Amino acid sequence: MNKQFKLYLQFVFIFLDLFVLSVSFILPKLFSSFIIFSNTDYSFTLLYFWIYSNLLWISLSLICGNYFENVITHFELFTKSSAHVYMLWVMFVLFYLYLYEETKISGLFLLEFIFFFALGLLINRFIYIGVRNYFKNKDYLVNRVLILGYNVTTLKLASYFEEDSINTNLIGFAEDEYKIKELTRYPIVSGIREVLRVAKDLDIQEIYSTITPEQNKFIYTLMEDAEKECIRFKVVPNLSQFFSKPFMVDFIRDLPILSLRSEPLEDVGNKIKKRLLDILISSFVIIFILSWLIPLLGLLIIIQSKGPVLFIQKRTGKNNQEFNCFKFRSMQKNDNADLLQATKSDSRITWIGKFMRKTNLDEFPQFINVFKGEMSIVGPRPHMIKHTDDYSKIVDQYMIRHFLKPGITGWAQIKGYRGEIKDPNQIKMRVTNDLWYLENWNIWLDLRIIFLTVYSMFKGDKNAY
Repeated sequence: MNKQFKLYLQFVFIFLDLFVLSVSFILPKLFSSFIIFSNTDYSFTLLYFWIYSNLLWISLSLICGNYFENVITHFELFTKSSAHVYMLWVMFVLFYLYLYEETKISGLFLLEFIFFFALGLLINRFIYIGVRNYFKNKDYLVNRVLILGYNVTTLKLASYFEEDSINTNLIGFAEDEYKIKELTRYPIVSGIREVLRVAKDLDIQEIYSTITPEQNKFIYTLMEDAEKECIRFKVVPNLSQFFSKPFMVDFIRDLPILSLRSEPLEDVGNKIKKRLLDILISSFVIIFILSWLIPLLGLLIIIQSKGPVLFIQKRTGKNNQEFNCFKFRSMQKNDNADLLQATKSDSRITWIGKFMRKTNLDEFPQFINVFKGEMSIVGPRPHMIKHTDDYSKIVDQYMIRHFLKPGITGWAQIKGYRGEIKDPNQIKMRVTNDLWYLENWNIWLDLRIIFLTVYSMFKGDKNAY
């Protein structure tokens, strides 16, 4: 619902944020905190800085999902996300100036630029509140809605209207009084038989029926009569007796197909996009990083302890197929490598192994697995065969994560669920996050996860050991 409006909302606020960014760049000049010299090099310096600032804001916003539909329709989420992106933006702006030593740009100008942009973003968020209130208060833009029936589906639908809907005003419920056994959050305006008469009196534009025609044949009559009265009639089926959780509806021509979850990566186009990203990044890493990293770390690993440079272990991949997962060997050779996870202060880990595990360098050979197509840059982390057998008995939905290729990093990892499993709840939370990734994948989510993983490598992770 309101897909087009939400799209307009996204474009409007992208434009407004970029507009205040540019205004914030100009305002310090009006306050005479810096002077545009006639020097051509200096003018280009400012131009490059302005272009970089704009591109940086857009890139960080896309990576962090700042303008995504599920964020921009909630004021609190939108404001919180914008503050997060702004802090990252300031950090990268300062890093840019430090890297290129743009000392010609005065510190006072920079402070005023950053301040004015923060102020502009704040003003835009107040504009957002005004836009929402405008659409909520304009009668010709608001649909007056009635829900037919009173059941679990009715309560869910009412709560969704309260949370997400921009132009929907829920007036009440229509149900026979003898079926109501509790106080309701909205008034019961009529019984089922009188609903159309009352709907006309209340100027209702839409009726959502949580009672299906199969449950009450009179619904067929209501559907036909409602359209004659220019009232839209929509049926919300309750399939909880068949499905205990949300499900997806797709179509093969005119046949509806129900499935337990959305899987964006079942689409061939999405598979191609993800594979191209994997090939691009893995090729770059293999050519420009692994080409010198393997000899360098390999020498240190051999000096530290006898054994191979690479640790090759059977792990569970897509569709429960086993594959050889590559890592830099971070432990002394031992008989428990395929049975026991690494623990904090694990005596098997060498000193160079501790450094590699702390910085995630031990995972870099997995870019070879990515290039071969056995893994992806982003996906659920692959587990050793024994752990797959163990965890599948603890978590009912554990094997669903194997619908995807395993990844070097993943949504669960950037959420902090990595390292040693000490209790069953930890693996349950990992699986929950892996399934969320499976159902919500898009290419920008992958880029966001990659960005946050690189950020985490420099920041450090207490669970990396």
